[in-house]
Amino acid sequence: YYKYVAGGGRVRKRNPNCHILNLLYVFSSPSISPSLQTPIPLPFFLLIFLAFPVTTVLPISIINFIMCGILAVLGCSDDSQTKRVRVLELSRRLKHRGPDWSGLYQHGDCFLAHQRLAIIDPASGDQPLYNEDKAIVVTVNGEIYNHEQLRNRLPNHKFRTGSDCDVIAHLYEEYGEDFVDMLDGMFSFVLLDTRDNSFIVARDAVGITSLYIGWGLDGSIWISSELKGLNDDCEHFQCFPPGHLYSSNNGGFRRWYNPIWFSEAIPSSPYDPLALRRAFENCCFLPQAVIKRLMTDVPFGVLLSGGLDSSLVASITARHLAGTKAAKQWGSQLHSFCVGLEGSPDLKAAREVADYLGTVHHEFHFTVQDGIDAIEDVIYHIETYDVTTIRASTPMFLMSRKIKALGVKMVISGEGSDEIFGGYLYFHKAPNKEEFHRETCHKIKALHQYDCLRANKSTSAWGLEARVPFLDKDFINVAMAIDPQWKMIRPEEGRIEKWVLRKAFDDEDHPYLPKHILYRQKEQFSDGVGYSWIDGLKAHAALHVTDKMMQNAEFIFPHNTPNTKEAYYYRMIFERFFPQNSASLTVPGGASVACSTAKAVEWDASWSNNLDPSGRAALGVHLSAYADTGGSAAAQAAKVSSSKMINNNNNNVPPRMMEVSAKEVAIHG
Repeated sequence: YYKYVAGGGRVRKRNPNCHILNLLYVFSSPSISPSLQTPIPLPFFLLIFLAFPVTTVLPISIINFIMCGILAVLGCSDDSQTKRVRVLELSRRLKHRGPDWSGLYQHGDCFLAHQRLAIIDPASGDQPLYNEDKAIVVTVNGEIYNHEQLRNRLPNHKFRTGSDCDVIAHLYEEYGEDFVDMLDGMFSFVLLDTRDNSFIVARDAVGITSLYIGWGLDGSIWISSELKGLNDDCEHFQCFPPGHLYSSNNGGFRRWYNPIWFSEAIPSSPYDPLALRRAFENCCFLPQAVIKRLMTDVPFGVLLSGGLDSSLVASITARHLAGTKAAKQWGSQLHSFCVGLEGSPDLKAAREVADYLGTVHHEFHFTVQDGIDAIEDVIYHIETYDVTTIRASTPMFLMSRKIKALGVKMVISGEGSDEIFGGYLYFHKAPNKEEFHRETCHKIKALHQYDCLRANKSTSAWGLEARVPFLDKDFINVAMAIDPQWKMIRPEEGRIEKWVLRKAFDDEDHPYLPKHILYRQKEQFSDGVGYSWIDGLKAHAALHVTDKMMQNAEFIFPHNTPNTKEAYYYRMIFERFFPQNSASLTVPGGASVACSTAKAVEWDASWSNNLDPSGRAALGVHLSAYADTGGSAAAQAAKVSSSKMINNNNNNVPPRMMEVSAKEVAIHG
């Protein structure tokens, strides 16, 4: 008895003919690592089949849906073949999100298209999904982590597939439109009830998955995972609001996600570090934020920048991986991934954390020129002109391509923590707990336009899925119920940013991380990959945007007028890809310092003269601030509490993006 694992395939040696067929299928699959892939001509495959009759072919894996691209055109006035061809053409613009399979369902004047990222088994779980009599049709992008519990609540229903998303049609059949809040996961879906041609559209609580809605002149409603799927065919379009449902019966949106914190009332629950740790890790053997996201049938890993958030995610994953189904398929040694300029703070810190946790670490280097060369592709894929999002998306975009080339299809990442706990450096200047809490609420509500957009689109550009445990609904509720007085930053008391999270995982007996990593100062991703990255972008933009162009900026771009040459440069590229006025309105704007909202800029009078989304713009706080000599009390206190922080002291860069010490993700005996 043995098992063979390669890019999702598993073969048990019980029947030699079964073994041969499965190996042929695995090695000819386009989903595995290119280094293992061997194309098998179809005639040769059939010859083997005829030569070795097979009585039992073992299913290679149970499918779980991963990131897909969905496009729906609902209630259009044209149900002709020409319209069908057009919908297929637009759907192909989303092919990068699901390169393994595609499909189109038509019912009268309604079209549901999808691009699917399959695991291995092509015979199970194809979209769309149906109820028993196929009257309810669903196309979906995402993951439902509690699908097994939901299936148990539907004993009288028969499921067609093993897909986690198969529960959606049956829940609608049982509970109507009110079932959405029962879903625990990240998702965007369109559900069509063919009995009366009604439909509903829903997006997950905070907008982890991307989704847009548009309206045609013919009265049609368009839904797309990305802007590029509908911008050319709609009269008006916009972001589909997270935590909302659109119902054709009611003709509008309603918010299905209604947590207590959404009202922005100031909470008063005392800080309980053990409760916070359990909510994120594991409580009474029930899967919590991180553990439930190990539900996978594909090769996976963690994104590890060496900062607090990604390091905690990696540490918890490494601790609990051994007892999971994923470990049985892929082995119990975790793979971690990091990207940066040579000698950057993140690379050095991530390497240390990886050594501490014993992960198989993959380190990718890129140069400033590599990043600049990718800017146009990045803006096309992430569909924004927001400066900080583009800065951070570019290295993530480059890294995702390298990760996918290793055969990995899913990664776990640390987005969301800074918004929940006030981790950005500008929170040092919050005047009181009320302002602090309101700012965290605003930041969480806007995540779908910033970090969620970056994490989703930078990875899905290469058919890779990112999961974000900090944005688990239950964990957000626990964290946002804490009296914000405990989240306030008090350097003189040794309480730096995200102190409540750091303290919760500060375990002397069974440490999660080295102490200096646990208390490393917040470093925004676009800074941590190397300070010369942002400096290089600014220099490049200055070569392409003149002073005269800036003088006329308010007339060329009256909405969200760019106030720097870097912002102007990104805006020109964006407008070339997405020239419609509706497209520019999907991108947020306003003054910001170190990723703050415009309101928080008022917390420090000096910030209005230093508006930049980089963390280094937090004068008097960041250890390497743009114009800080290190003399402020806040900066000195931060230096004391983070005395062992890893600094950027090597500006040498390699000639090309490269991988260092990356082992193959393929075979575990």
